[in-house]
Amino acid sequence: KSHLYQRCRRKFTTTKNAAVNIGERCKPQPNGKPGFLRVDSVHQGDKDGKKGVYHVNAVDEVTQWEVIVTVERITDQFMIPALTSILNQIPFKISGFHSDNGSEYINQRVAALLNESLIQLTKSRPRHSNECVACLWYNALAESKNNSVVRKTFGYIHIPQKHAELMDEFNRNHLNPCMNFHRSCHFPTIEINDKGKQTRRYIQKDRKTPFEKLLSLGNLESYLKPALSIVALEKTAKQQSDLDAWEEMQKARTKLFETIFGLSLKMRKG
Repeated sequence: KSHLYQRCRRKFTTTKNAAVNIGERCKPQPNGKPGFLRVDSVHQGDKDGKKGVYHVNAVDEVTQWEVIVTVERITDQFMIPALTSILNQIPFKISGFHSDNGSEYINQRVAALLNESLIQLTKSRPRHSNECVACLWYNALAESKNNSVVRKTFGYIHIPQKHAELMDEFNRNHLNPCMNFHRSCHFPTIEINDKGKQTRRYIQKDRKTPFEKLLSLGNLESYLKPALSIVALEKTAKQQSDLDAWEEMQKARTKLFETIFGLSLKMRKG
């Protein structure tokens, strides 16, 4: 039992990382074309040892078109329908799907789903988040949307898993349309000085909604899905003003929270 004996006789073998040959470790190259998604998961907190719902947040790198889907758990049973819903809600063709190394995305079933639609699956590389401005942009894009959209809409409070379907209905009918047609986003302009240093500038005139950014792209018809048209998207955008869409979304969110927690917001504030 002496320390000297144990130090000489005991040997420890560390756990070896298992290589997962699913997805490609590379930086996506959209080249100004929409359809390259950055996907991340947001957990809605734990309480008394019970997990809350999960939000799957998908953002297009070029247009910042965003789709949020809420699921009970991040298992194959729920993730495959969630990813299918994301692909169906985006109006343009999807070419790339980029995520971190989480097992909810890097698995055989997700790979089969994406391969069926001819979508390239890529995953993050360690220690490459700051290798260049473009790489830093697409890594930070999903993370910033988690905070500016998901957390500001739902907060950090624990929401039981049984309410996932109700929350996903709110996302489809109110949150996602409001974010894509009525909420403007900053789009950076990259400036390069004489020494080759790249600087990102956010100019006020470059603020656009994801839909307006989509319209500004050349050859837009080639990017849209066959069942959709520019006229149909413009009709959806003009159904409500930005203010009316936001007021309707806020009312729907208040009703959602009242249903989940069984209390009115006024009573909780009091």
